[in-house]
Amino acid sequence: MKPVQIGQLIKVLRGKDEERYAIVIEVLDERFVKVADGRKRKFDQPKKKNVLHLELLPFISQEVAISLQESGKVTNAKLRYFIEKYAHGKES
Repeated sequence: MKPVQIGQLIKVLRGKDEERYAIVIEVLDERFVKVADGRKRKFDQPKKKNVLHLELLPFISQEVAISLQESGKVTNAKLRYFIEKYAHGKES
């Protein structure tokens, strides 16, 4: 299994947020990450998720990753934009 990366787009497979898309904003260890979507899950209130409950998608936002690396935070608007562009764009 490939390691999860900061800025990676995921689809939640289990829990209240099932079938929703989000972005990894922090990797806690090999089993857990924190995710946010900029809407229901804002950057300052991320959800801790087990990686086994996520579908790791092949899209990684360099913009989100760089922003988190440089300032330690990212805007909710950037998260929403990336999810709209890749998750919902590939479904149509």
